[in-house]
Amino acid sequence: MNQQQEMQAARRKRRRQRRIVSIVGFLLFATGMAWFFELQATTTVIVTRYAEKNAMSSTDPGLSARGQERARELSRVLGYVDVVAGVDAIFVLPLRRSMETSMPLATLNGAPVHTIDEPENVEALVLRILDEYKGKIVLVVTEPEIIQPLIAEMHGSKKLPEMGDSEHDNLYIVSIPWFGKVKTLRLRYGLPYQPKT
Repeated sequence: MNQQQEMQAARRKRRRQRRIVSIVGFLLFATGMAWFFELQATTTVIVTRYAEKNAMSSTDPGLSARGQERARELSRVLGYVDVVAGVDAIFVLPLRRSMETSMPLATLNGAPVHTIDEPENVEALVLRILDEYKGKIVLVVTEPEIIQPLIAEMHGSKKLPEMGDSEHDNLYIVSIPWFGKVKTLRLRYGLPYQPKT
């Protein structure tokens, strides 16, 4: 092989190496950007009170007939809240009424149901949701007195209206973006609350 052929072969080899480096660099950049934007997705946390409990029951009552109807309505309202997959996870209190409220939706979506061991530790709950379900949709079924501190811990509204003793129709939707302001929406579902006059 003469010197000119060796130079041409060396140039072709360098060009091939530059192309390979460019392609690998582009693939690494694209993968990194996809990973970055996936991590930065908006997390949606839906918070509600458990449905109406059976007043004539034990220390850990289940749902009344009206409560069971409300649980089915919650499933109907949230079953297809995300057109792709629905609710990704449900967090409930270790109470029968809280678990029964979540069951129709959990069955419909196949969403895992997690028990909140320390309901008063809202900081730990929020950290767990953001760690395990970042960019997902999560439902929390809890006591009315935990709703305000939980939403405040997510940097949502700190001015929720007072909730009546028999008020079970509120859904609070807290949208937590990776950057920007947290939004809190309040919706109603099922049989409307009728305050006693």
